[in-house]
Amino acid sequence: MSVEQDIQEQVQSAAAGRAPLAIQGGNSKAFYGRTPAGTRLSVKGHCGIIDYTPSELVISAHAGTTLAELESVLAQEGQLLPFEPPRFGNTATLGGSVACGLSGPRRPWTGAVRDFVLGVNCINGKGEVLRLGGQVMKNVAGYDLSRTLTGSLGTLAVMLDVHLKVLPRPPLETTLVQSCSAAAAIEYCSQWAGKPLPLSAACYLDGRLYIRLSGMTEGVRAAAASIGGEPLDNAGHFWEQLREQQLPFFSGDMPVWRLSVPAATQPLALDGATLIDWGGAQRWLRSGLPADTIRNTTAAAGGHATLFRGGDRNSTVFQPLQPALLALHRRLKNSLDPAGIFNPGRMYPEQ
Repeated sequence: MSVEQDIQEQVQSAAAGRAPLAIQGGNSKAFYGRTPAGTRLSVKGHCGIIDYTPSELVISAHAGTTLAELESVLAQEGQLLPFEPPRFGNTATLGGSVACGLSGPRRPWTGAVRDFVLGVNCINGKGEVLRLGGQVMKNVAGYDLSRTLTGSLGTLAVMLDVHLKVLPRPPLETTLVQSCSAAAAIEYCSQWAGKPLPLSAACYLDGRLYIRLSGMTEGVRAAAASIGGEPLDNAGHFWEQLREQQLPFFSGDMPVWRLSVPAATQPLALDGATLIDWGGAQRWLRSGLPADTIRNTTAAAGGHATLFRGGDRNSTVFQPLQPALLALHRRLKNSLDPAGIFNPGRMYPEQ
């Protein structure tokens, strides 16, 4: 019996008994979302590269394939995963990364995870194998539904295989650093966003603005001269530490909140330490403030807040949904997982 058949039989058995399943890959992001419930269903053994055509910029792999293996194969051909997914551990898998829908520093300029998902093979809550989308951009049957699974935290289906678009690695990358206030950093990033600059990352921390430029050599050098600042040594290490939340900022006992706001939003009046990422569109907040205070302040700025690490994992972790959107979530859940066996309550108490 293949690993895929074994997973399918486990799902069919669970569906028949309406027994909850906690889907698990490398378990590197178990901290994310609400507390998992149900019997563990591991997809880690369903791993390996299925197909890779560098000239077509597409790769397909089983969901249990580690990001380390995937990125190593791409690096040999001078290519990369454009959404720069955080691993949060060496065991991180492709399926888990797509299910969590998390992107790294490059996201505002190259796109999010869902922008590069061409197709997904998965098992729904009835134990049926669904093949959504395809391995190339020309095949769009089920394309939107495969993208819908991205960021669903395994509440809709068990991912078996993922087909992705990849991009060439930029010939040159450089990081510049300059001292300024948080308000000035946001203003600079807003100005630069409206210009044809090869930006690929922008972060503000402890009074310093870090700007990464990626692209053709002449374009990067011209942009560096226009932006100004001092070159950062060992810049790759800095961006990796930011992506993996290994900077000193993320240490400590305070809960870590992820705030998504319009990029030009000025610093929010919230007590705690703040790191500005994505040129202003993503803010990391370490604070002991009540959840309602954080969410209300973020919502007033046109954004939403997620309890990313720490805090009460059995409470509302993600921004509460409006009734109409919650109803849509429920209909989608009922369509793909009518028995409600996949990661129940992982995203919202109501699901």
